[in-house]
Amino acid sequence: MDRRTLEFAINSEAMAAGTPTLIVEEILRRKIYGRVGVVSSFGAESAVLLHLVASVNKRTPILFVDTGKIFGETLRYVETLRGVLGLEDLRVIKPDALAVAACDPIGDLWRRDSGACCEVRKVAPLSLALEGFDTWMTGRKRFQSVVRESLPTVELTDGRLKINPLAAWSRRQIETYFIENDLPKHPLEADGFLSIGCFTCTDRVAPGEDGRAGRWRGLAKTECGIHGPASATAGRLPSA
Repeated sequence: MDRRTLEFAINSEAMAAGTPTLIVEEILRRKIYGRVGVVSSFGAESAVLLHLVASVNKRTPILFVDTGKIFGETLRYVETLRGVLGLEDLRVIKPDALAVAACDPIGDLWRRDSGACCEVRKVAPLSLALEGFDTWMTGRKRFQSVVRESLPTVELTDGRLKINPLAAWSRRQIETYFIENDLPKHPLEADGFLSIGCFTCTDRVAPGEDGRAGRWRGLAKTECGIHGPASATAGRLPSA
C-alpha cells in the first residue's frame, strides 16, 4: 500500500465522518483501496459488519478460517448468514493438512501450546489467504477488551490497510443494529458465549465479565495472533 493511498484514507471526507456505514461505503466503492476483503469469525457480533458490507456489495470476498476446531453451531451460523445476507463470495480457509499433521498429529496442541496451535490453524492460513489483497476489514471494537480499548479505525499492517469500521461503536449500538435490521444471533450467545472461537479455547462469560473473558480462560493469552501490533498507525477516526 503506497503512502499516497494511506494519506487519502486518513484525510478523505467519507472516512473522517467516522460512521461505520460511510467507512464501509468508502472502502468498497472507491478503487483507490485496491482489492478489498473482509475477515470474519462469524462470532456473536459478526453479522453487523457483514450486513454493512453486503448492503454495499454482496460480491465482496469474505474470509472465514475454519481451524478444524470450530463449534458446529458456528459452522451452521456461517450458512445462515450466507443465505440471509446473500453473501456471494464466502471463502472458507482451512489450515495446511501437512502442517497440522506435523505439529498437531493428535489434535491436542491447544493444551500444550495454544500460541502454536493458533499459528498453524489460524494465523498462517489467513496470512496466505490475504495475499493479493490490498485492504481488509475486521469487526473488532474498542469495548471488547482492555487490549482493544485504544483500537484505531485505520491501521497499516504488513503493507496493507486494515480497517476497523466498528471500532468506536458501543455494545448498545451493536445490539440496536441487530434489532433494527432483524439480524439472526449466533445460537451460542443465548447460552452465555459472548466471544466465540474454537470450542477448545472458548468458555461462557459470567455476568459482569469482560466480553472476551471466555477466550483462553486461565491463560495470559488474549488474542489469537491474527491482529498483531500494527507496523504503523494510519489514524484514529473520530468516534461515531
